[in-house]
Amino acid sequence: MQFRNGIWLAATALVLGACATLQPVETGQKMIGSTEASVRDAFGKPTETYPLGDGTSRWIYSKQPLGYAVYAADFDAGGKLANFRQMLTEQEIYTARPGVWTKRDVAERFGMPREPVQYYPLMKREAWSYRLYVAGYQPAHFSAYFDDRGVLDRTMIIVDPLGGDDHSSSK
Repeated sequence: MQFRNGIWLAATALVLGACATLQPVETGQKMIGSTEASVRDAFGKPTETYPLGDGTSRWIYSKQPLGYAVYAADFDAGGKLANFRQMLTEQEIYTARPGVWTKRDVAERFGMPREPVQYYPLMKREAWSYRLYVAGYQPAHFSAYFDDRGVLDRTMIIVDPLGGDDHSSSK
């Protein structure tokens, strides 16, 4: 009987892991209220963790630099999953507050950049870049520019001219 229970548990873990890989947002949303241990079992070790000011915490699961997603698992003060979402969306990016946010704020929202950090001496700006999809799976780059004090100066989304949908090309 223990052998069957072991197989059942292993199969359940395998299915949950497959769902977390194929549909991470849907899987994470179904896990709201779960413990940190359950989230770690489903998604693995986070790439970054941040204690937030209100006693909550955020785990970042970055698929950068080659992927197009950064997922955030937000936990309440009791360690229960309160929200799980994809952070590299236009809606999330438009919440950025130039002149207010710092590098820490951007990192808490989108994770640390996995692309090389660029510095533009004429602008005196450091740029962090992330890959994302916009407007129906159009590959693009999101950049956050910081002044020399580490304060967010501006954000920019640039569509990748080489990316896009193969279906529109003539055959």
